[in-house]
Formats: sequence, C-alpha cells, structure tokens
Amino acid sequence: MKLFGKKKSAQKKQSNTLLEPSNIIELIDICNTSNDFLHFKEPIKKQKIWISFYKSLIDTEILHRDILENIQEYKHYSLEEIKESIPVEKVLTTKDVKKMQTKLLRGYILIRLDEYDQQGLLINAPLKKTRNVSVPEVEFSVIGPKEAFIESIDTNLNLVRHHLPIPELMIKEVKVGRLTKSKVAVLYIEGIANEENINTVMQRVEDIDIDHLIDSSYITQIIADNPKSPFPQLLDTERPDRTAAVLAEGKIVIMADGSPHVLIAPANLTEFFISFEDYFLNPFIASAFRIIRFFSVIFSILVTPIYVAALTYHYELIPKDLMGTLITSREVVPLPPILEAVFLELTIELLREAGARLPTKVGQTIGIVGGIVIGTASVEAGLTSNVLLILIALAALASFTTPVYQMSNTIRLIRFPFLIFAYLFGMLGVVLGFCFLITHLLRLSSLGRPFLEPIYPPRLKDMKDAIIRLPFSRNTKRPVQLQTQQTEKYSYKKATKKKDIDE
Repeated sequence: MKLFGKKKSAQKKQSNTLLEPSNIIELIDICNTSNDFLHFKEPIKKQKIWISFYKSLIDTEILHRDILENIQEYKHYSLEEIKESIPVEKVLTTKDVKKMQTKLLRGYILIRLDEYDQQGLLINAPLKKTRNVSVPEVEFSVIGPKEAFIESIDTNLNLVRHHLPIPELMIKEVKVGRLTKSKVAVLYIEGIANEENINTVMQRVEDIDIDHLIDSSYITQIIADNPKSPFPQLLDTERPDRTAAVLAEGKIVIMADGSPHVLIAPANLTEFFISFEDYFLNPFIASAFRIIRFFSVIFSILVTPIYVAALTYHYELIPKDLMGTLITSREVVPLPPILEAVFLELTIELLREAGARLPTKVGQTIGIVGGIVIGTASVEAGLTSNVLLILIALAALASFTTPVYQMSNTIRLIRFPFLIFAYLFGMLGVVLGFCFLITHLLRLSSLGRPFLEPIYPPRLKDMKDAIIRLPFSRNTKRPVQLQTQQTEKYSYKKATKKKDIDE
C-alpha cells in the first residue's frame, strides 16, 4: 500500500456478487424468490400499472400517501406523467436493469406501465429506522455540547454541517463492500486540508476490497500504515464538535454508514490522551489534567513490572522502612512475584471483561463486588500480598484515565510484555522493554506523518497543544505536522488586543 498516491478518476471496480439479469423479466424472477418481494398490478381507472418493491425496505406510508393516492387521481399515459404527479424526491426513469436491481435493494419502488415493458420508474421510498441523537457515552463531558453521532450517516453529516455551515466543507462518498455496499464519506475543508493527505485517504478508501463493512473500525484496520501494530493510528470520536474542530485544523474525517464513530487522520500519540473537554476548561486546569493523564499511563504500564523486578533481583533498591512492609505482606505468599502479579492482572482483566459484556446494572455490580470479594479473599488466602493488590488496583484506575477506548486497550495489553521482561532481566528488562516500545513508536506513522510528533521530530510550535494546552491567544497556528494550505487560525495581534469600553 502506498503512503501517498494520486487521486483516482474512478473507484476501483470490485467483483460483482449480485445475480446479473439480462432483462427485466429475469430481474423480477430473481427478486420473486424472496418472500419479502411484492410484484403486483394496480388498477388506475381504466389503466393498470405494475408495482414492484421489497416490503422490508420501503416505507408503506410513502407508498399509499404520496404514490398510490396521487397516481389514482389522474389517468396517466406515460411514466413521465406519473413522475410529475408524485411529490417525492429522487424519482428517475431508466432502462438499465442493473440500476433497477441496485435501487430496489436500496428501498426504491419500481413502476411500469406494462409487465413486459423494459423501461421503469424508480421512486425513492426507504424505510429508515434509526435512534435519536443522544449524549456521548464514551467521550462524555461535563462541560460542552451533549450530542453524539448515531448509526445514520446522513444524520451524522447533518450534525457536522450544523457546526461548519461553509461551502468549503467537502464530502466525497464512496461505496465499499461487495455485499453491504456501505456508504463511506470522506470529509475535509477545501483550501485548508493538505492535498496530499486528501489524495492518500481517498486512494486507500477506494482501494478497500472487502465483502462487508459494518463499522468504521474495519476501515482503520485496513488503511492504517501499520495494521499489525497494537497502537491505533487513526483517532476515532463520537462527538460532532470534536469532528468540526479537527476539520478546521486541516485534518481528514472518514465516516461509515452504520457506525456511530468517525475516524480522524492523520493522528499522533498525544492526541489519544487529550479529552475534548480540555478546550472548555481554563488552560492551566486543562494542562494539569493532561499531565495527570500522561503520568497515569506511565504509572499503569511500569508500576507492576518495577515491583516484580525489585522483588526478584533488586532488593537493595528498596528502602529499609518499605522492605519491612513488603516482607510482612509476603511472608505467607507461596508464589513468586511474577506469578502473583500475573494472577492479579488476569483477575482484573476478567472482572473488566465480565463487567463490559454483562448488562449495565449487573456489570457494575460484578465489577465492584467481584473486585472487593476476590481481592480480600486472595489476600486472606495468602495467594497475593496486600501491597501488590493496592498497586494493581491503582494501575487499573490509572488506565481508565485514557479518553480514547482503543488506546486504553493497548495500554492494558503492553503491561504483560513488560512483566515478562522484568521477570527475565529485572530493571534492565524494564528499560529494554521501554526501548522496544519507543523504537516501535518512532517507526509508526499516520498517513505517512510521524506518530510521535511533536515529541519526535521535536516541533516546539505544536507543543503548545500537546502535553500542555496554552491559551487560545498563544495557539494561533495550525499544527505543522498537517502541512495545511492555511497555517494561521487567527491573528495573534487581534487575539491579544483588548479595548476598554470607552474606546
């Protein structure tokens, strides 16, 4: 897969899995094999018309109220006359059998004047079953807007258009999936987004060759620069306000029909630890929260391996006062530190998975009661020490501070290789594991852009909104990493100039 490529003139042709009828009679015969397909003739005064549709895909209210009722008022001699009498958008006349088959499967109604007529009128009447716009569940914030994307791509585009009512907001749609024919939309702002990034995203989306595309998570696994890495290289969000903000920065957004999450590209590591609520808070408070999150991630990854390494190889590193506490807590524990740590880590993961898969109320009960009961019982039974139990619990809590769920899963996973390195080589193993981790992150990229930017390569201008967040008046430039066509967000002089009321 190329990192950069020119935009193709047409979408890559995928192998057709549909039965291909040669004429309309074969089309009706193929469709009639399904029990939810209706094909009948409707008397209209002295004339009869043939109506065909999938009853599971069309809105019967539109059929009876807007189509049949208006048709029966007049005597029609042609499809064009029927077309003019129907108050429905997206009505087209065609002889293309393949187009008829595709539209029927998308919720269109086929009307013909004669059963053997090869020309038909296609009327759009889809049955849309979607949930209402609700509050964000994964990226919930106390301050700020309380709306989230849903599974309907049209509704999601409406939410973004509401935040960015500008003609420069471009939406490019692509059909992906040989079976699902899912609608995928690529969004960017013309004149701001880098053309190279746009072409790369369009090329990769158009090159997707898969049977079914159910969620946007399929896309990130296919078009990522390194799909084998446990680190997500595309940022996903369920918030329309965050989507509008990154579009204004010059990034590219990918939407998939049926998914309540959208993808943002390119992305860097620091963005996965930034909550969008930070921008609704005072910059000093937001910066403090960000530093806490970064510290929490490092603590979550390293605290258990350091415990295992210290008790296995490096007793001399433990202070005298703390050594007495550790000896007392482990005097009845028969397991070595590595088995003790793995046992507790797996217990935490089991409780977390059980709480996530069970219904909400039951899952909360299992997580709280299970943790208390199992933790207390394991200490009283002498299987684990109370010191390690506290450290594991703190590490689990620290991992929950990550705002992006995919990155939280990655942090949970990489703790186990660090544990193995600590058991085999002690503190040297922890340092070795950290070196492997940094080397892997240095090699990662998102749309060909460095994943560790602005830490490496060091870009001080982008550090204004990375580990800390400076006030808006000090953050007037778009990220250097994006190489946008317009680099300035707003004028620094106008942003800092303040007038008195009497001036």
